[in-house]
Amino acid sequence: MDYLVALRRELDAFGALLDGDLSAPVEHCGDWRLVDLAVHLGAGNLWVVAAVREGHGDSNDESAAPRDRAALKAWYAATADALVQALSVDPSTEAWTFFPPHTVGFWRRRRSQETLIHRWDGEHALGSTTPMDPALAADGVAEVFDTMTPRMIAKGAATHPEQAVRITATDTGRSWTYGPGEPVAEVSGTAEDLLLMLWGRKSWGAESVTWDGSREAGLEVLAGPLVP
Repeated sequence: MDYLVALRRELDAFGALLDGDLSAPVEHCGDWRLVDLAVHLGAGNLWVVAAVREGHGDSNDESAAPRDRAALKAWYAATADALVQALSVDPSTEAWTFFPPHTVGFWRRRRSQETLIHRWDGEHALGSTTPMDPALAADGVAEVFDTMTPRMIAKGAATHPEQAVRITATDTGRSWTYGPGEPVAEVSGTAEDLLLMLWGRKSWGAESVTWDGSREAGLEVLAGPLVP
């Protein structure tokens, strides 16, 4: 997957939302408004620039971001450009990251996924969402299980599951098993729906997914928490 292409696309799609109602509440991000989400995403962009170029994770400061629409749009666009430029080096280049691998490649993937979810958040806040790229969404599901959940366990915020669940993306054919042993349940849906459910944007009880086996046991496994 060309993460830089995906990242640029999602960054620009989010930037276009800043012509909308900046006071729109963002349902799944506490008491944030769209303006707060833009500040968060832009500051995160600059945080990763510092992680790559300066080798530390100490620069995530949202206080200096402007709130005026014109200034916010220009600032956000500049952070997006800076991020893409910083990541346009060999992906094996060493960088500070919060989880292995400690490379630029980690950030290419992580920021693509971060921006994808928050692009959806912003669109949802404005009342109209556009489809996710299925391959990128499926990669986001994979990232939950190979990066986010192991990190939650390592931090002591979650424990290893006692049973297994299989998660299958019906539109890409990819499948993941989380937990030990034979799966007690399987949940199937589009990669987008699965990703949004894993990140708490949609309910596992939605009609857009199907369950086989013990749904109750499967939900216990997926309760995690799997992500921050």
